[in-house]
Amino acid sequence: MGKTTKLVGAVMVASLLTQLSACGSIFWPDRRGQIEGQIDPLVAGLDAVGILFYVIPGLIAFGVDFATGAIYLPGGKSAQVNPEKLHQAVNPDGKVDNLKLQAILETELSRKLPLDDPRLIEHKGSIDQLAAFGLKPAI
Repeated sequence: MGKTTKLVGAVMVASLLTQLSACGSIFWPDRRGQIEGQIDPLVAGLDAVGILFYVIPGLIAFGVDFATGAIYLPGGKSAQVNPEKLHQAVNPDGKVDNLKLQAILETELSRKLPLDDPRLIEHKGSIDQLAAFGLKPAI
């Protein structure tokens, strides 16, 4: 075999392997695990190139990137607050004082969250949800 044949074969094998394992999963493995977000146009474009040249591997690349979440741009940062500190915002009757909660979150996260916004939607929890997080209800 000539050098050009070996080179073309190596390029084809490398591109096929890249498309089979999905571009986003290879180039940005830290993005795996996301379930939603804004689609990264670079990853989508690279997967689309796979569809242009090799239809089945390109479709597999899209499927893998969507399934792993690697096709999405990195999301915002997340933060957690120690549950013991959040107990200070709960009144003895079990209701949450939004002003105290806002103050705690502002000191812990260094961000001001508009908890007094009228568009804020409050969801009521259950004992099962507390148990899932290893918390005990204050009864």
